[in-house]
Amino acid sequence: MKRLFLLLFPATLLALFAHAQQAAMLKNIGITWQLQQNDNPQKGQFTATFVFKNNSNTAINLVGSELYLSYPREILNVTSGNATAKMHAGEFRQISFTAGQANIAAGQSLVINYVAKGRSMNITDAPSGLYWVTKGSNQSVAVSDFKVELGQQHEQSLALQAANASYAKNLNASALPANKLVKILPKPLSYAETGGAFLLTADTKLLADQAFTSEASLFNAELATLLGKKLTSVGQVQRNFIQLKLVPSLPNEHYHLSVAKNRVLLSASSAAGIFYGLQSLKQLMPPLTWAKQQAKIAIPTVEVKDAPRFGYRSFMLDVARNFQDKKQILKLLDLLALYKINTFHFHLNDDEGWRIAINGLPELTEVGGNRGHTLDEAQHLKPAYGSGAETNRAPGSGYYTREDFIEILKYAKQRHIAVIPELETPGHARAAIKAMDNRYHKLMQQGKPEDARQYLLRDTLDQSVYRSVQGFNDNVMNIALPSTYNFIGKVVDEMAEMYRLAGMPLKIVHLGGDEVPKGAWEKSPAIALLMKQENIANYDDLWYYYIGKAGKLLKSKNLRMAGWEEIAMRKVRTADGKFTYIANPDFVNEDFQVYVWNNVWGGGNDDLSYRLANAGYKVVLSAVTNYYFDLAYNQNASEPGLYWGGYVDTDKAFYFSPYDYYKTATEDDKGNPLKANVFADKVRLNEIGKANIIGIQSQLWTEKVTSAKAMEYILLPKLLAYAERAWAAEPLWSTENDKAKAWAHYRDDWSQFANVLGQRELLRLSYYAGGFAYRVPPPGLLLKEGKWNANVQFPGLSIKYTTDGAEPTLQSKSYTEPLKATGVLKFKTYLGGRESKTITIEN
Repeated sequence: MKRLFLLLFPATLLALFAHAQQAAMLKNIGITWQLQQNDNPQKGQFTATFVFKNNSNTAINLVGSELYLSYPREILNVTSGNATAKMHAGEFRQISFTAGQANIAAGQSLVINYVAKGRSMNITDAPSGLYWVTKGSNQSVAVSDFKVELGQQHEQSLALQAANASYAKNLNASALPANKLVKILPKPLSYAETGGAFLLTADTKLLADQAFTSEASLFNAELATLLGKKLTSVGQVQRNFIQLKLVPSLPNEHYHLSVAKNRVLLSASSAAGIFYGLQSLKQLMPPLTWAKQQAKIAIPTVEVKDAPRFGYRSFMLDVARNFQDKKQILKLLDLLALYKINTFHFHLNDDEGWRIAINGLPELTEVGGNRGHTLDEAQHLKPAYGSGAETNRAPGSGYYTREDFIEILKYAKQRHIAVIPELETPGHARAAIKAMDNRYHKLMQQGKPEDARQYLLRDTLDQSVYRSVQGFNDNVMNIALPSTYNFIGKVVDEMAEMYRLAGMPLKIVHLGGDEVPKGAWEKSPAIALLMKQENIANYDDLWYYYIGKAGKLLKSKNLRMAGWEEIAMRKVRTADGKFTYIANPDFVNEDFQVYVWNNVWGGGNDDLSYRLANAGYKVVLSAVTNYYFDLAYNQNASEPGLYWGGYVDTDKAFYFSPYDYYKTATEDDKGNPLKANVFADKVRLNEIGKANIIGIQSQLWTEKVTSAKAMEYILLPKLLAYAERAWAAEPLWSTENDKAKAWAHYRDDWSQFANVLGQRELLRLSYYAGGFAYRVPPPGLLLKEGKWNANVQFPGLSIKYTTDGAEPTLQSKSYTEPLKATGVLKFKTYLGGRESKTITIEN
């Protein structure tokens, strides 16, 4: 044995040296990805290229080195013949190189051409998270020199298309003087300025009825950062005071705010009402109040009466796909609170990540909360969405400890924000499944088979073949296993305990319930036995079995069940032999809370929200067409975001009409104008259904949101338009049947909102809660009579331009009149020191 070791040791050293040498060489490879042509070689396909440039002074052979990457498209065929592509789970891809054809001389390049499925329109469609691994080694090398080239013609064409569309939309807003603005957002029920100002200083006194002690304390703590010290709390004073007064006759969440020259009086019957009144008082302060400490803050004298339109005003954040840390969640809660959003829907797990620590199940975060290079996922998940090879690195990896989560809950409670946890089941559950596999194998090796099977989420004999929308074939919990329900019960119990410790009792749990792919369970012996025992006729009926059992599980814990729309739907055969979905009568009386997202115009489910509400389900409108904030603002190729459900700019979130969303729908999922009568045969909301619309929710899925800055960019200012619709009273343009009158009302409302954003709220968000990286919209552009006309989406923004091809800056010329269409023009919008993306016109 000793002799064998001595013989093998030099060989092992040589292998390690070879791997290290190859890894060092790979650092010298620069990679450029180039889009070639969409709809080529046929419609629904595109061609693209990888260019590998050897930046070293010696030849590099790529054979024996594997390139791994995240890529949202399926590579159908490598046409250059020097490489092969392999699909792993989700969008994890591998490129291998053909022997004899992958040697790159010093300073030279290797080109790989391929055909892929679909289209590639913007930067979000490009590969990301590239890294090398040499065969026989787990040593990875991140690709640091990586470029994306969409093609100048493609980029400029889409940028101009978006700028033209923006120009037309921007005409809907007229500039308003500051004294004509309603200085509170969302817009209150009534608002009247009285021509004076209240001067808030460190000498101002704070009076609060006992019911509002917590709200007064939180407000005073924020004033201390603005004024340098807290206000003195007193019981009685004659002038220069802010008073929080209990008025039992006011309904919940309503408030009255009266600001006079010598005092501020805020009245409400509930702590929530007082809190929202204080947010309005903060918004009356000048936008730059948060930029630096103030000696005095001038607040206009006003009379305000206010109440929310919907009691349920929710924002959902997905932290499973890409993680946001506790600090960013607390900052987000400050943002939600400022604009009176009262529910935070926390999407904590999915196929690509598990983000909350659960006592007794450490594998959930050790395995499910960690992504990095692996092919077997025995210890952690594979990379996804550009997370790369390294483990324990955000945004691919990360989770909230129990202490983190409890702190988040307490912070939310203080700001009157309910937190609804989402536990994705039975689909979208791959992170949990892999984590429980890890637990199963560990305990089996320890000779503890009963313990090993206690929380197992898959049938080990299952041979079912399926593929989810996101490209997974192993992401569905097996609903025949008692251990699946053990798992759900265990996680829910542990969550409930964290809520108890935070002083915020858990009342409702969102169990996901969406996108279980066809074919799941069909070759599972455990499922076959269940169907026999429960007399279940076909595989579709398994869904109703699961929903019923999951609902009973939550009910046994005094919890309500929430889920995406599928939990309320039943598949039925029509008279012509086809299948359709109806509102499932089985669960109408179970008090489910149903979130309906699927309303892609012309997609067949435009009216699903209304059908479910009319049938008796409590519905939260979560429309993809208006409130999926991960969708790109417009067609501009430099705008990040998906676009499968259309494009979502700030105006779309603003003009959504909850009780008749057909009326304000303007464009299809391609951004084209909708055809006339497209909704002619769609179900309308009846009075029963109207009573069942409990609120609206906006969503941010984070497949392509890889940082806090990226999250804030794609979220803001869309979120403010959503807040307006969730809180403000139903606008006249939503109910007016005369199209001309409705349009006039809409323009008035949009002008008011756009001016408040451009003149006040975006400036405030430059500094509030540490400042947000909101999007400054680029200018709209129109070529007319040989000249370029430009305008802005939000009056108050300025346009800078150059005519020599240089990048515009704050010192560049200001746009004041149309410019001749000659040379290279570059335009950029500014707000304070913030800038938009550049629009380039090569005339």
